[in-house]
Amino acid sequence: MTADLRSAAHESKAWPYEEARKLLKRYPQGKANGAPIIFETGYGPSGLPHIGTFNEVLRTTMVRNAFHALSDQPTRLIAFSDDMDGLRKVPDNVPNKDMLAAHLGKPLSRIPDPFEKFDSFAAHNNAMLRQFLDRFGFEYDFASSTDYYEGGKFDDALKGVLTHYQAILDVMLPTLRAERRATYSPILPVSPTSGIVLQVPVEVVDAGAGIIAFEDDGQRIEQSVLGGAAKLQWKVDWAMRWVALGVDFEMYGKDLIDSGIQSSKIARILGGRPPEGFVYEMFLDEQGEKISKSKGNGLSLEQWLTYGPDESLSFYAYREPKKAKQLHMGVIPRAVDEYWQFRGNYAGQDWKQKLGNPVHHIHDGKVPDEALPVTFGLLLNLVGVMGAGATKEQVWGYLGNYVDDASAEAYPALDALIGYALNYSRDVIAPTLKRRAPDALERAALDRLDTELAALPETASAEAAQNIVYEIGKSQFDGLGGFENLRDWFRALYETLLGSEQGPRMGSFIALYGVANTRRLIAEALAA
Repeated sequence: MTADLRSAAHESKAWPYEEARKLLKRYPQGKANGAPIIFETGYGPSGLPHIGTFNEVLRTTMVRNAFHALSDQPTRLIAFSDDMDGLRKVPDNVPNKDMLAAHLGKPLSRIPDPFEKFDSFAAHNNAMLRQFLDRFGFEYDFASSTDYYEGGKFDDALKGVLTHYQAILDVMLPTLRAERRATYSPILPVSPTSGIVLQVPVEVVDAGAGIIAFEDDGQRIEQSVLGGAAKLQWKVDWAMRWVALGVDFEMYGKDLIDSGIQSSKIARILGGRPPEGFVYEMFLDEQGEKISKSKGNGLSLEQWLTYGPDESLSFYAYREPKKAKQLHMGVIPRAVDEYWQFRGNYAGQDWKQKLGNPVHHIHDGKVPDEALPVTFGLLLNLVGVMGAGATKEQVWGYLGNYVDDASAEAYPALDALIGYALNYSRDVIAPTLKRRAPDALERAALDRLDTELAALPETASAEAAQNIVYEIGKSQFDGLGGFENLRDWFRALYETLLGSEQGPRMGSFIALYGVANTRRLIAEALAA
């Protein structure tokens, strides 16, 4: 890395660099013995990976990459699966629900796989998580809570929890309701008879040996907490993990602010140092309500990637992570076009601007050169008027009117975008399209537009067509007057020709769709 780039990175106000500088301040001389800076992301495998999982790993990776730009210190990203957690409810999107219901309360890693593909439900979801992370090329080390508990990697930390049992209770009990305080324990023993993770009061018998006592089905049981015979409550578990793994950075949602505060206190009690934290805002649905998996009011990862490329989702995740954002189908086209707009600007920017450009962080500074000759929005409008049955080959045929050397070989990214546009138009736009009949003023304007276009060659430029559109929008019509502003004229074009409230730059659309085809649309509107 050049000295100029590293200098610019030290001054950049892009949020990944701001977070990375916290780690430099944390370890100005590096960690002892050259140990790596540890980044962690957490995942609860009671369900399949989702868009929130992607966002957390992606954003953490961006901070990690930014740290590499600032320092030569080694780093490590741990993707931690809390698969020792007890199954609290049966998910809606799995088979064999009755079988799962019979195992409620047991650790996820000790419940059969309802998909009948892996040794356990946790093993299935962990495999899905790793496949999911690998698809996006994330560099990470996978860690299983079950492996760490059963393999003894948490033994010293668990003994530390028992040693400081009362101090941890003093942190947690004031935060709980009275009925919860009566049964709360930082330690959750696994019943030796039922295999269920128990929520019962616990007595520390021998902290050094890891022995506790508790009541299980009317019997007093003395049992070790080691070897996977117990796990910790969530906030205590989080703190213990930070200390045992030496975690230096972890981000989490706004809904976990209180958990972060309490876990940080517990980490200090255990003799550790809480990681640097980054709190991000939550996604909202189209009505501005918090997204809930049980309500199903969100947008899934699979849905986004059906209608937009990976980079568009990364772009959406990068922008303003501390601001609540709506997450629904309608945001995808804008994210696609804004990504390409920022990507198109990148090559001509200085280093300060590049480091603040989202595409720098999406591609870790290795931004591809390919440019996009048309916008995604324009593609959507084209596909919309082509109707149901439109194919990639037909779209490329129209693109030949507008783009030199129009082919999938010359523009592979555009070819991929055509596929997304066909999907989005079919599933999202087509059901909502409804052309309205023009009023008297609009009819006169459309009639003039048809006459003006008739005088143009089929290969007329977008600029020539746009000039005609502008002039008509500013014109007066005998006995009818004119449009109050150009925006009203453009809206009339969109609603009568395209069937939507919003649309493209009309000159570009006419050049792409063709003069003759546009005149056919006008004729259909005038006949309505």
